Amino acid sequence: MANQEKPRRRPSPDPVAVLRGHRAAVNDTCFHPTLPLLFSGAADGELRVWDTASHRTVSSIWAHGGAAGVYSIAAGAGLGNMIVSQGRDGLCKGWVIEEAGLSRRPIFTISTSTYHFCKLSLVKVPCSAHGIQSGSSGSNSDTEPHRVLTGENAGSRDVNPAGGTQEYEQGSSSDGQNILAIAGQESSEIELWDIKSSRKVMCLPQRCSANMTVHPTKQRGLCMAVQAFIPCESGGYINVLSSYEDGSTLWWDVRKPGSPLSSVKYHSESALSIAIDGLCTGGISGGADSKIALFSLDHQKGTFSLRNEVEIERPGIASIAIRPDNKITATAGWDHRIRVYNYTKGNALAVLKYHSATCNAVAFSHDCKLMASCSADTTVALWELYPPKTPSKVDIATEEVEK
Repeated sequence: MANQEKPRRRPSPDPVAVLRGHRAAVNDTCFHPTLPLLFSGAADGELRVWDTASHRTVSSIWAHGGAAGVYSIAAGAGLGNMIVSQGRDGLCKGWVIEEAGLSRRPIFTISTSTYHFCKLSLVKVPCSAHGIQSGSSGSNSDTEPHRVLTGENAGSRDVNPAGGTQEYEQGSSSDGQNILAIAGQESSEIELWDIKSSRKVMCLPQRCSANMTVHPTKQRGLCMAVQAFIPCESGGYINVLSSYEDGSTLWWDVRKPGSPLSSVKYHSESALSIAIDGLCTGGISGGADSKIALFSLDHQKGTFSLRNEVEIERPGIASIAIRPDNKITATAGWDHRIRVYNYTKGNALAVLKYHSATCNAVAFSHDCKLMASCSADTTVALWELYPPKTPSKVDIATEEVEK
């Protein structure tokens, strides 16, 4: 049963800082996993780096053509001092963070030839797997493992950007930090790309699968959102959640690329955003309708289970992020609002009303102390909400004993 949104009657808090400098709508934002840096990408192609302490611009480059713009950006611990940008020009580019700011030229460029509304995803692993106490997305600011398996069990052939094919033997492996997921050239499919080689390593569903009698995604429309992750139960194999134009969400395991493990339809209109929690045991989705869905993942059965539905006053959720400690979650709305919820219970905690145009993205810092939101009003806002508790001496002593 859906719960009606009932925020507490408190004044809407103000941002601790507003970052101004972009001249066009800001489409995405993410935090660096270890440094006090925030990245933002705008519709005119500008990619900016901000210092979260001084609230000043560190560096600015023109990452993608003005007509295409920067649609998505992602950073992760496994990438080190590098971020990935995605433009509507069909390109994904890697940029190095140098002393003077971002590199002026990309260190790699992947031509995906995909032109759509789906933001890329790095591979996320459970917090315990990489030793971070409060270990994203968020949206795209995810942390990757040192090593993951991505080979297809049966060995398959897939087309690479140069038009050739590449054979992937059973059990072949690749660094998880070098894998990104993105909606495919066939807009209902998902593609996994190896950043190092700039090659496509897998397509979901696998087109040559012998048991695929009915295409599992074409009838669902465009792929609108993806989230790649590696649950503890998968033995190191990548899983992917993908959301579609018809409101459905599919769960994929690369060991069974011909068809999804499970599918659900939580939204009556397009499912536009999805995020998985820090333990990779559940998540939250939002869409063009007037509700958000909180769900759990049963890794033994490969099924979804709906935990809660929250009705919102106005439709349209462009982005969702779950804080790394799994305490709170936030949504970026078409109605210019950022809504904050208790992730476990689903109850509304705050409605943030600073932005004056559509909110395009929201992200949390890896230490859980900051949240950033960006909007078509050309600004990025920084917030301090429900700060995490400082570990007590007892907690620290317990951790040392366990180590």
